[in-house]
Amino acid sequence: MKLKFTDEELQIAKSVDLTQVASHLGYTVKRIGQNHTLKEMDSVRIYNRTNWYRWSSKIGGSQIDFLVVICGMEFKEAILWLLDFAGYKHSEPGNGKSQLTNQVTNLPKAEKLPFLLPAPASDNRMLYAYLNEKRKIGIAVIDYFINRGLIYESYPHHNIVFIGKDAGGVARFAHMRGTNSSFKCDVAGSDKNYGFNIANSESDHLNIFESGIDLMSYADLYEEFWTNKLALGMLGDAPIDTFLIEHPQITSLNFFLDADEPGKKASRRMRKKYDGLGYRVTDSTPEISYKDYKDLNEWLVAIRLGPANLSVLM
Repeated sequence: MKLKFTDEELQIAKSVDLTQVASHLGYTVKRIGQNHTLKEMDSVRIYNRTNWYRWSSKIGGSQIDFLVVICGMEFKEAILWLLDFAGYKHSEPGNGKSQLTNQVTNLPKAEKLPFLLPAPASDNRMLYAYLNEKRKIGIAVIDYFINRGLIYESYPHHNIVFIGKDAGGVARFAHMRGTNSSFKCDVAGSDKNYGFNIANSESDHLNIFESGIDLMSYADLYEEFWTNKLALGMLGDAPIDTFLIEHPQITSLNFFLDADEPGKKASRRMRKKYDGLGYRVTDSTPEISYKDYKDLNEWLVAIRLGPANLSVLM
């Protein structure tokens, strides 16, 4: 990967239409006055189609920052992604400039891309190495999710793909997590009304997590595979609403969101909402924070390695 970018390349990256970037990544872009927001993250505002700010976390910036903060890309990776999205090609001297696309103009709203799962790798070697050796999730738990077609390793990037299926078993959503980098991003075309989940029609209880890794960590910590489980992949409640519609037998919800301030705030908001809808609602986030861990996976790693070794997660 090249170490430096020209001023022209940076200018091109920062001229890409951020509403089209968000739409390409599977978000639902909505207009609010002269600006835009995202249905899945309604505290986000996109200004002039090039800059954004997320009021809930008081952070924002350019298109590059959007990919770094929201999608977990590295800085250089984000610039290369935007250049590719703009149709920029590195030309040899004398070949002229590339014709660019997806820049801020009066272009119509980009069409939502079809949802296509990434190609699988020939084996899940790097997936096992990451989840077991770094995240300390047991082999039996990893096998459980692989055998049910809920996770696999992609090719050629060797990301872990977490699949969210509907009540009929059809994949509607997928999230990718890098095995050798901090890359995180939803698969283009994903329906964000769904999340990574395990469903059991004989259980009336739903446990709710922020991430797929936390969901798997819970299954490992408690050796519990019976209840319904749902990873939001964000701090929005659309996946909960969909899951409850598709699984009407559920009467109680328990939240295991991250023990940081955004997680606690989201838990309070969601508990109030679903309590008002008549569900029995509990919150296990304090159970994590009382042990001084940010989330269930930190807790699992601390149990397996000891608290002094949490740096392996960084």
